[in-house]
Parts: sequence; C-alpha cells; structure tokens
Amino acid sequence: MIQLQKSWLSTTTVNFPTPSTSSAQALRYFMMKLQFRVLQTSSNANLLHSPLSTSDNVKCCKCSQLKLRRARVSCTTTTNREKFGQSYVLFNSSTDGSRSAFTVPVYLRDGLSISTADPNNAIGRRLTSYGNLGKRFFSKAKKMASKHDNMINEDLSVDKSPPKKQQAKKRESVTKAKVIQGYLGDMFEVLPSYGHVRDLAGRSGSVRPDDDFKMVWEVPSTAWTHLKSIKVALSGAENLILASDPDREGEAIAWHIMEMLQQQDALSEDITITRVVFHEITEQSIKSALRAPREIDVNLVHAYLTRRALDYLIGFNVSPLLWRKLPGCQSAGRVQSAALALICDREMEVDEFQPQEYWTVDAQMNRKEQGSSGEDFSISAHLTQFDSKKLTQFSISSHTEAKEIEKKINQADFQIISSKKNKMRKNSPTPYITSTLQQDAANKLHFTATYTMKLAQKLYEGVELSDGKAVGLITYTRTDGLHISDDAVTDIRSLVVERYGHGFAPENARKYFKKVKNAQEAHEAIRPTDIRRLPSMVVGLLDEDSLKLYTLIWSRTVACQMEPATIEQIQVDIGTADEYIMFRSTCSRVDFLGYQAVFKDVETKAIQDKENNGEDREKAFKILAALKPGDPLHLNEMELKQHHTQPPPRYSEASLVKKLEELGIGRPSTYASTMKVLQDRKYVIVKSRVLYPEFRGRMVSAFLCHYFSEVTDYSFTADMETELDNVSAGLTEWKGLLRDYWTRFSSYCERVSGVHIHEVEKMLEKIFGNYIFASLPEHNRACPSCMQGTLIFKVSRYGAGYFIGCDQHPKCKYIAKTLDEDDVPQNNNSIEGKKVLGLYPGSSEQVLLKSGPYGYYVQLGEDRKQYLPKRASVSHIKDVDSITLEDAVELLQYPVALGNHPKDGQPVVLKLAKVGFSIRHRRTIASVPKNLKPNEITLEKALELLSGKDVRRSGRPKNKPKDKEAVETI
Repeated sequence: MIQLQKSWLSTTTVNFPTPSTSSAQALRYFMMKLQFRVLQTSSNANLLHSPLSTSDNVKCCKCSQLKLRRARVSCTTTTNREKFGQSYVLFNSSTDGSRSAFTVPVYLRDGLSISTADPNNAIGRRLTSYGNLGKRFFSKAKKMASKHDNMINEDLSVDKSPPKKQQAKKRESVTKAKVIQGYLGDMFEVLPSYGHVRDLAGRSGSVRPDDDFKMVWEVPSTAWTHLKSIKVALSGAENLILASDPDREGEAIAWHIMEMLQQQDALSEDITITRVVFHEITEQSIKSALRAPREIDVNLVHAYLTRRALDYLIGFNVSPLLWRKLPGCQSAGRVQSAALALICDREMEVDEFQPQEYWTVDAQMNRKEQGSSGEDFSISAHLTQFDSKKLTQFSISSHTEAKEIEKKINQADFQIISSKKNKMRKNSPTPYITSTLQQDAANKLHFTATYTMKLAQKLYEGVELSDGKAVGLITYTRTDGLHISDDAVTDIRSLVVERYGHGFAPENARKYFKKVKNAQEAHEAIRPTDIRRLPSMVVGLLDEDSLKLYTLIWSRTVACQMEPATIEQIQVDIGTADEYIMFRSTCSRVDFLGYQAVFKDVETKAIQDKENNGEDREKAFKILAALKPGDPLHLNEMELKQHHTQPPPRYSEASLVKKLEELGIGRPSTYASTMKVLQDRKYVIVKSRVLYPEFRGRMVSAFLCHYFSEVTDYSFTADMETELDNVSAGLTEWKGLLRDYWTRFSSYCERVSGVHIHEVEKMLEKIFGNYIFASLPEHNRACPSCMQGTLIFKVSRYGAGYFIGCDQHPKCKYIAKTLDEDDVPQNNNSIEGKKVLGLYPGSSEQVLLKSGPYGYYVQLGEDRKQYLPKRASVSHIKDVDSITLEDAVELLQYPVALGNHPKDGQPVVLKLAKVGFSIRHRRTIASVPKNLKPNEITLEKALELLSGKDVRRSGRPKNKPKDKEAVETI
C-alpha cells in the first residue's frame, strides 16, 4: 500500500494487486512504480489511476494522516507496502518507528505524469518527458517482463547498472575510500557517504515525546546524490559492507544508510549486509576487519538516538524561551552550556578576585675558591627562614617589613648549613587520546582544537607515499582508550632498542589502561600506523603543520614504551651559625634521559624547544655539589621583590578540554565542535589563545544557570554521558532514559515560560550591576530627565541590544546609554586600534598592524582622504603578536607578477589571500601548497599548479541557469 500526498492536502491510498504473468500487466506495474517516483509540480496533475481502476482488487480512498507545509504534490511512501504477498516497512524505521522527511532530487522533480490508460501509448507518447531515466526504466522493464513470468524476487533499479562487483563497500571520506580501494582491488567497489546521509529535521516537532519519542528525519539534497551512487553500485552486488568509523557516530551513519536503502527498495533479498570496523587504514588492518564482519550494533544506535533526541529537545525548547526573554540570544546546547558555564564562572572568579600583597627576598652569594686563580662562584638563593621561624607566602606583607629584614641580613655572616641530594624518576607519558592530543597541540604547537582535529583526520585518512602507495599515517583520532595493540608495542620496543639502546627499553612492555564503561568504545590510542615511518620520511608529503602534528604523535608513541627519566636534585641550606636567618638554593639535572631521549632526537626537530638551558643547569649543579657544610659564603647582592597574588587563570582551549575531561562532560570527539559553536555564536572570543566570555555569553549562562540549574549543572551532563554508556552496553532502555530526562526538563520549561522579561532583567542587573553601571557619573543611578525614576538595565524588545534606561517608561523615555559588546568591561590584551611595527625601508611611511572586520592586516602608511594605502592580510598567521617589521615588509610586496602565460600572454600573478598564497591567471585561481614557500615559486611552477586538478574559477559561469530549489516532502 502506498499513500500519495496531493496538493490539496489529501492522501490517496492505493492497494497494489498481484499482477498476472502477462507482459502487459507486468509492464503496467513498472510504469506505476516509476509514476510514484515522480513529484508532480502542477496542482491539477493527474496521477495514474486509470490502469489501477481497471482491476476489481484496487481500492482507492481518501486519507488525512499527513499534512504538508507546502502546497506541493509528493510521492513519499509512508506506510507498509504489500508487494506480491511480501509485507515489509518501506519508509518506516525498523529501529525507532519514525517516518522520513527528505528533499526530492531535481531529476525526479522535473518528471511528468502519464495520464493515459494504455501503457503502450504512454510509452510512445511521453517517453521523452522522462529523459534518460525513463528510457533506462522502460528498457529494463520490457526485458524483465519478456524474460520472466514470475517477478516476485526481482529488484528493479531506475539507475544504469555499472559493471558488476562482488562486494560494495561503504566509507565516509573520499580520501579513505580511494586508499581502501587500492588495498582491496577490483573485487570491491568502495564508495564514500560523506558523513551522515540524514539528520533530524531542523524544525520544531522532529522529536515527539508524546508519540513514544518518534523522530522525523531529513535527507539533504546533496545526500541524495550519494545515495543514488550507492544504489547504482548495488546492482549485481552480492554483499554490502558498511565500514564507517568505529564509534557511536560511525555506527549511526551505517544504520542511516541501511535504513534509507531499505526505504528506497534498493536492497534485494540476496544481498548480505555486514558491518566491519578498523582503527587504522592499513592493508593488514582492513583485511583483518573483513574477516570478522558483524551486524550493526543496535545498542550503539540507540545511544546515538538518545543523545540526538535529548540534544534536540533541550535546544528546541530552551531556544524559544531565550528568544523571548533575551532577544538575539540562542541556546548553547547541552555540552556547550556546561562549557560556557565553566568559562563564565572563571570570569566571575577573576572579577571578584582581590589581590593580596606579599614580598620575597632573593640573594646572590659567592665565595672565592681556595687554590684557584680567583674565579668567583655565584649562587642564587631565596629566604626561607627569619627570626628562627619558617616563612610562609604572606609572612612579609609590606615594604617596611622587607626593609627591616634587609638590614639584619646585611649585618649577618653566612655559611653552608646542610647539603642534600636525592633522585626522582619521571615516568614516561601515556599515549595520546583525543583530549590529550588537543591539549599538547595547543600548548606546544599553538593549534586550536578544531585545527588539530582537522589535521589529525587528514593523517588518519592517508597520503600517497613516495613509492606511489597510499596509506593512513595514524590510527583513529576520536578515542578515549589508552591501550596499544601487542604487535604495535613489539615494533615500538624494537625501534627503541635499535635507535637508543637496550637501556632505554623497559624489561616488560608498558600497558596503559583507562576505565571505560563500554568496552566497544574503548578504541586504541592515537599512534602511527607504522612506527618505523619516521617524520623525516614524510617531509615532502605533508605540509608544515601536518608534519609537526605527526612528529608530536610519533614522539609520544615512542616515549610511552621507554624507561622513565632519572632526575637528580640537590638542595643547599645557607644561613647564620645559629640558624636565625636561612636561605635555600636548589637545582636539578637529568641523570638518565630515559624517554626524554626521543624529544632530543633529530627526528623531533620540528617540535623541539629552541631554548636549551641544559648547560647552565649542569654548571649550577656542579657548583652546589662542590659545597660542603661549614664553607663560608659572602652576600654579594640582595633584591627585595614585591608581588601580588594573581586571579585564577582564564581557560585556554587546552585547559578547558582538560577540565571538561576531568568532569566527564561530553566526549573527546565533541570538544572541538563545542569550542567552534561558542565562538560562532559570539559567546566566547579567543585572544592570545585565551578564552574570554562575551557579555552576550555571560547573560545566556546566567539565564540558564538561574532558570535551568539542573541542565547546566556539571554533574547533569557528566551523568548523561554515563547513562549513554549504559545504553551502549545494553544496560539501560533508551526510551525509558529519554522519558525520565524529558519529564524533569519539561517541568523547567513550563515554569520558565511564565517568567516575565522584567524578572530576567532584574536578575541580570543583580549579577552584573557593578559592570553595567560602571560608566555612570559617580555611579549615580537617578534619572537626570524626570528626576523621579531610577536607571535600570533593560533588554531591547526589537533586537539583540541592551541599554540603561529609566524605570518610569513609558512616561520617561530617557536612555542613558546603549550597551555594545565593547562597552562592557573586559580585561584583555587585544590590539587596540593599531600597532606601529616600524618604518618602511627607504621611506618615512609607517608600517601598521591593524584589526578589521575580516581579521588582522598590515598597512603601509596612514589612512588619508582619497588615498587607499597598500594592505596585506595576516589572517593566516596564528600569533599576530609575533609579526615583526621584516614579516610585514615581505607581505606588502605582494601581489607579484611572475610573468606572462605562454598561451595568451596574460600575466600570471602570485597573490596573498586571507587563507594563504594563491596564483591567478585571468579567472583561474590555484592555491599554493603550505609546504611550498612563496619565494620558491617560479613561472614554471605556477603554470604547473594552474594546470593541476585543484583549481577554481572566479565569477559565475556564463549562460549557466540556476538550479531550482529543492522541495521538502514529508
């Protein structure tokens, strides 16, 4: 049975009779099947009823189950269809019972209906209306009708069948698909899905708590193209292997694909569907995975559906409340709200912090070495004891006290009281998981979490090596497991022995474990797929940043299987004979490098710290080690230092990721997207790698914490992740979990919906009043206009702004100040206005570093009327504070003409764009690879890049009509 939605919002229900063995009726059946694939664009279009009405078994009736948003005729099949005695669900989900909403492809939308009852006349007269689609359809229909009398087990595809393959294998990424295709050969056809093929419809009502949490899915128009490619490949295939990523999202992608193919009747009964997972893109790993196929894990799919439904319900119920109470603000989502609360709470701690003064006393002491030529040995020490009492941080709280102590120290004689040595072992670091990789990349390479994951994904998907083979360089990047396979550990230990010696490899292999409640999600740690693929071997294959990240992963993986480093420490106490005054000097040196040897290896040069103070430490250690108790020392210099306690540091991306992981909020794979959402919605701004909350973000966080305290509580999100793990393990029923959370959350929504906006304004004024009214003269809040009212904080009803106005409105319409983001006090170190880098060589023009609406840029000279100074974008430079005059002068020389094109004589220009360098010839533009320096580009190299595949053309192509907008159907 198929329901056809017509333009006047009625539904025609058609029961298909079993066709006879005659070719005419078989062909009529196929005509009807094609008919139902076509979207009628005319309000009075005729559906093919005539052939159906000739049979006594056909029943046509009206139905009003569905309603459409647009007055369009659709052909969405939404009920169980009875096909030749076989009942199966066509567009109903077999997992959650939901219906699918999707966008109809253009090639179906532009078709025309056949309104004649005679199938032969229909074919002859209207075949051209279907184009190649109809020709392929009718050609195959005639062939099958004449060859087979019984068509029960046949599967008809409207797509042209490619050469038959024995297997059809499914991956998410184009790059991964190409690499895997090279491993598997012609027996398999590997196709990418480009991520999720469908998602919850982006409108209210896509999750229905009152209807047992049924969900409405939407397929974007681009995904239909990918699904069509899969359907074509399935023609003649024996197996469909779903090989998406080995995590919860990957399992959901595989499930979505299988659901959509079933709904489109693309899976015949003789096709075997299996699911395989692998953690690295290598030939051995992929072939091992193919030898261990399994079915789709329904528990992981249920965990995905639970998370997706809960995030949807929170977002689509909180957002309307925010729009009404705080116009211009949006909900930050479940995980983003908790992250935003952390940032805003830290900002509140900074605002409320009261610094406290304290002083320290440092001294430089020396002695003349006996028997030497008069060389002085200087020793640095700090005061630890005075008046025979041990000093604490605030023991010296004023300059007066520090001066009194200084007088007594100048009158004293000092000697060595004691000397103490000890050794400590510093264990090798654990291998990388997603969160620690993001933290280290931020701290050592200054990469953002999003950029780190982007580079890591490229390394995982693979590159083409110098021998022509393509291979993945690292294992799966979204993981919270610390263990490494036994084969990989053996290879790592072997490399350690060969490269550093037997003493650097522990007797037994080191094993790392992390408590993970769902073992199916405890993936292997991030490591190179081949530890013997040294960073120097991929220098020409990777860009500079990718090479740095690969080097970081390689060095950490090697280090995790090495001996601990041994650190030798020495502590020398210096004081008066009666120990009335005591100083202490400490120093340490590396006694055994252990795992630290890998970070001094020439292979890790790309990530090594340029500052090397090892020699100075060694010299200071020897000086202290030579001192013995009783040796006299002379006070050479003393320094009194004033200090003030510092507020807790604001979060960087690295420290926020670490905090989220400690609290159990979110998943490692969500941290990068969490940061991006907060920045895209202008809740958080990043300055010098530090996260500052915008006032808009602080308002949203305060609103959610006040009215949705449970949702924004850190334990709520952490407990939710634990419950999702239980669902993944099959310990918790997913709809029961959803029902429990929704019952509590919906009560919050009902209560907040009755809150008046004035109550919200008063709440925000109470929290942020000190900063909102800081600009008022003498902090006087009396209205200067009516002299009766009081100035209060108000939220604009007609936009995203906020202002200070009189509480006697509408009698008094006085507005003291309109508040913008820049008006709210922010403690930051951003570049204000402009920064003078110096004078341009050979002229008196200043070179300026400025900030504009599209990012930072350098400019030659000041802005003048009717004069446009030369500028160059520096958006591709991560740390703008590091830009020097030499850097700016080099950037200002672009664009540079490399020469004329040999074909048309037009100039070939090297330009500096926002995202980096590019080469332009007329309308053709080619990006310059990051591993290629601009001063190395010649005309010959530019012509080579312009003739490559990765080129684009500027402007709109001539005489190319615009594609019609896709139409949504339900």
